Amino acid sequence: MHCCNSKITLIVAAAGSGKRMKLGYPKQFLEIDGKPLFLKVLELAENIKVIADVIVVTGDEFVKYIENECFKNGIHKVSKVISGGNERQYSIEKALAHCSNDSIIAVQDGVRPFLKENYFTDALEILKNDSMVDGVVVGVPLKDTIKKIDLEGFVVETPKREEFIAVHTPQIFRGEILKKAYLKAKNEGFLGTDDSSLVERIGGKVRVLIGDYDNIKITTVEDLKHL
Repeated sequence: MHCCNSKITLIVAAAGSGKRMKLGYPKQFLEIDGKPLFLKVLELAENIKVIADVIVVTGDEFVKYIENECFKNGIHKVSKVISGGNERQYSIEKALAHCSNDSIIAVQDGVRPFLKENYFTDALEILKNDSMVDGVVVGVPLKDTIKKIDLEGFVVETPKREEFIAVHTPQIFRGEILKKAYLKAKNEGFLGTDDSSLVERIGGKVRVLIGDYDNIKITTVEDLKHL
């Protein structure tokens, strides 16, 4: 039987390069209404009761800047700001070294600034009520028809849309299994697409929590019109 704490350690991934935005600096530092994107995430986390502490992973040259922004803006839950790796997975791996096995760990994109409290409270409820569930990921049903294509661009198959989900963050796990999944991936040189994919490959059971379509990730210039 897994234990389930009612408090969460939130890892915020803010080490992206922002190449697709052509900003010349990482997109998580893009200012919206006078505040960098990552700060919007931290301000929301500050007011979510079930989040006990926050670890921010960023580029080595931005550690001091983020620490200063937290201090200036009264962000008290950030316990550590650490430098990440050259892939998101390696950055999260470094943050996990500062998390305890018996914690509940959530991972959040630093450029997904529409965090909602119910994502965390609902995920905790699921983990508390079903010891077989190892993690919960927020996602939304697909609106578009999906086509599988070959290398030449020809349609091979039209799968049932209802069987697919577009996955967001936060992704929330029992600490022990998330750390185990990351260690196995590291030892085997496996690079996953998200945190859940690492837990899935070691047999972990991950439930989807239906979220909101406005929980967007700021990846391209076009995404800015949603802010």
